[in-house]
Amino acid sequence: MTGFGRGTASLDAHALTVQINSVNRKGLDLSVSLPDAWESLEGVVLEQVRKKVSRGKIHVVIEVDGGAKETDWNESKVAEELARLRSLAQSQKITFAPTAELLWRIAQDSTGREKLPEAASAWPEVEPALQAALRGLAAMRAREGEALLIDFLGRLEKIRAHIEVIALRAPQVVSTYREQLMMRLRTAGLTLDVSDDRVLKEVALFADRCDIAEELTRLRSHLAQFNELLRSSDEVGRKAEFILQEIGREVHTIGSKANDLQISQRVIELKNELERVKEQIANVE
Repeated sequence: MTGFGRGTASLDAHALTVQINSVNRKGLDLSVSLPDAWESLEGVVLEQVRKKVSRGKIHVVIEVDGGAKETDWNESKVAEELARLRSLAQSQKITFAPTAELLWRIAQDSTGREKLPEAASAWPEVEPALQAALRGLAAMRAREGEALLIDFLGRLEKIRAHIEVIALRAPQVVSTYREQLMMRLRTAGLTLDVSDDRVLKEVALFADRCDIAEELTRLRSHLAQFNELLRSSDEVGRKAEFILQEIGREVHTIGSKANDLQISQRVIELKNELERVKEQIANVE
């Protein structure tokens, strides 16, 4: 699921910002960008994120702005760097004519970098900002989840409607087959009676092959489970995928057994709706 969260804090003279971005991903893919001096915090940051998120491509960015800098130039270091450049130019037989701009760049590079607190002492300030960003991320993902829930419930109603139409049609399949069988016999010039044992046996075998009562019962049960899961506070994603897999299995069996055009058409519609739900549920936690 997509989302964004942001948290801020003050750290001595520094402004600390934590941003978390999330995009759809079936699994969990985490990455962290933070100052080099705080590299040791990466593991604990990932641990905190895993406690709140189980799916998505998540990128955490921790930035620090401001703070005092060391501004005194190290003149000996500047002279040393300049000498190294001159020596390199001579070895490559390149004319070396230092400019004021070059001298300025070397001098700037020789100044001290922005001082950051040690990682261990910074963590008490970083963690609240991280938690604030995680709350913002969760809130945005929750809003998306509400919209998905409405969509899922609407599609479940469509699926349920198709199933009930199939259930109403199923008892008529055998009688339709019996009529078609007798018509084919008459067309072939055979005069068997409907009560003939051979006809009754053929119809009975067909009725057994196309019986979908058990599949319909299991489908209704799976739909009830899916609906209950969507409304629960538990983790939805992986459980829902399993239930959808079972629903798809029953729908496929119905399509294979029914041997009826009207039911086959409904099965196609069912499969289309299931595919749409599967595409969305892959992003849900």
